[in-house]
Amino acid sequence: MKFVDEAKIKVKAGDGGNGCLSFRREKFAPFGGPNGGDGGNGGSIFFIADQNLNTLVDFRFRKIFEAERGQDGMGSQCTGKDGADMIINVPVGTLIYDADTNELIADLNKSKQKTCIAKGGFHGFGNLYFKSSTNRAPRKTTKGYPGEERNLRLELKLLADVGLLGLPNAGKSSFIRAVSAARPKVADYPFTTLHPNLGVVSIDTECSFVVADIPGLIAGAAEGAGLGIQFLKHLTRTSILLHIVDISPLDGNDPIEAIKTINKEIKKFSKELAKKECWLVLNKIDLVQKTELEAKVQDIIKRLKWRGKVFQISAIKKIGTKELCYKLMDHFIKAKKN
Repeated sequence: MKFVDEAKIKVKAGDGGNGCLSFRREKFAPFGGPNGGDGGNGGSIFFIADQNLNTLVDFRFRKIFEAERGQDGMGSQCTGKDGADMIINVPVGTLIYDADTNELIADLNKSKQKTCIAKGGFHGFGNLYFKSSTNRAPRKTTKGYPGEERNLRLELKLLADVGLLGLPNAGKSSFIRAVSAARPKVADYPFTTLHPNLGVVSIDTECSFVVADIPGLIAGAAEGAGLGIQFLKHLTRTSILLHIVDISPLDGNDPIEAIKTINKEIKKFSKELAKKECWLVLNKIDLVQKTELEAKVQDIIKRLKWRGKVFQISAIKKIGTKELCYKLMDHFIKAKKN
């Protein structure tokens, strides 16, 4: 299924039903009077967060959503039926913007969270409503009010605890495969990951967290190079970032430059994202001689002047991955206590 994280749609709430102009016409009731009923209210449009959805693909082809119109009033004092509300299910983490004003209307970040986006039109009044002691036979009615109409932009930001950063082929997909049941594509060429992947890491029956893997970044991503930075928004909701770096690239590139490249693109995208806590994860240590490994790690830390946490792993051989997951779980437990 194609991953879709943005969509533009139009919603139209139902119009209110018109009031009815009617008089009672019965034998032996010459002065029956007005009996036109009111119309029904138009249906409203609600959005609800559904944890069973993970993309906005349902809005790829259907662009217009209209709620039911209220029924017109009828004679014999019969009120029209209210129009049925329309419920639109979206993934948890969906932001709803007014496409015309760019105003954020709702942030559906909890399962079953519900919000009204377009209010149905109020009903019109029948002539019975206008009957009074001075106006026994009113011929006045009102029409139903139109329902709200809005152009919307839906934007999905995945909800995850941990976000993975890195150049293409740094080993992000291999890491998420090693620690979770997610099975993203892994190959020996760049950009095997074309859309975000989520993996649930279970430490035990009661402790787990969610990891988000996004397509790798390259230099110039902020200007649209590679797959650009369109998926970086999915990391803005995460609690912590893991910067995964190939400690010994086969092409001979310097890991320091890889780290600096990613940090530069992150700062261009969002200063808030750049300030998130980030752990450095040096991957593919199985390709480095044990006698050279520690010296290589210390050289990277010294040249970067890195003050955060550093981990050494081999995602493909699952070396150090379990220890890293335990450290992450401890981090989340401490954060909850604070």
